Amino acid sequence: MAKAVIFDYGVGNLLSLKCALEKVGLEASIGTSKVELAKADAVALPGVGAFTTAAKKLDEVKETLKSMAEQGTPLLGVCLGLQLFFQQSEEGPGKGLALFKGRTVRLPNTVKVPHMGWNTLTIVKENELFEGIADDSYVYFVHSLYPVPVDESIVCTKTEYGTTFTSAVASKNIYGTQFHPEKSGDLGLRILKNFAEAVVR
Repeated sequence: MAKAVIFDYGVGNLLSLKCALEKVGLEASIGTSKVELAKADAVALPGVGAFTTAAKKLDEVKETLKSMAEQGTPLLGVCLGLQLFFQQSEEGPGKGLALFKGRTVRLPNTVKVPHMGWNTLTIVKENELFEGIADDSYVYFVHSLYPVPVDESIVCTKTEYGTTFTSAVASKNIYGTQFHPEKSGDLGLRILKNFAEAVVR
């Protein structure tokens, strides 16, 4: 069974993501060290915590993660995890992994923030992560910021909430969702199943 390691930033509950990854056929564990990451067939960066704290924690394994990404190991970033794929964030100081050029910005103050609850995905680019997922499907969000990629070609889905924002990206073996698939019911599990299939492919 393929092994997925969920990187622990030291905050929050990671068990819902662990349970969801196990449901779709991956052997999931929670880890923080280079050694644990190096043994993984896939790595997930979860959606819990603050950018600055998480970026600081990631510094210890940044080169390991970048090397794994370059070697083709599938990476999944959820919410904050997706934001950490970019260079920086308006939320606070610190440097992300810079796997993608761009930064994370705040949602407009014309809407209630955080954006919390169900909202729809507009699929703008087909990707294996969204195989079997219909346009306008509902997924679950909890966030105050969103990524603005320099390269629009990595954007898979967009969502409307005070503005039209990037809600999922994919490029080669790197996948990120601003929403929480592990909290998005059967549809979220289908997305994670698609990720699991990319891991064993």
